[in-house]
Amino acid sequence: MTTDATLQDNAERHRFELLVGEEVAAYSEYNVLKNALLFTHTEVLPAHEGKGFGSRLVAYALGQVRERGLHAIPACPFVAAYIRKHPEMLDVVSEESRRAFVR
Repeated sequence: MTTDATLQDNAERHRFELLVGEEVAAYSEYNVLKNALLFTHTEVLPAHEGKGFGSRLVAYALGQVRERGLHAIPACPFVAAYIRKHPEMLDVVSEESRRAFVR
């Protein structure tokens, strides 16, 4: 079963959202810094767990960071785990945060 989902940046609420219909199924909160977004919390609502929505949302959010010429500071464990699994996204991570991902 495929689920149509919409991805958006809800700048007013400082979070990226994945919507199924009109319902927010997942979100990733951030704080806006001078040249970066500090990711603080990512959540997938229980009814939507196990559908890959969290990964899809974080991929979108990091893509937006890249497009805007910003850096990501992954304080959120889910965002950090996503970056560890997808090292091609490491260039988006702020230089200060990057050493946590280099072994």
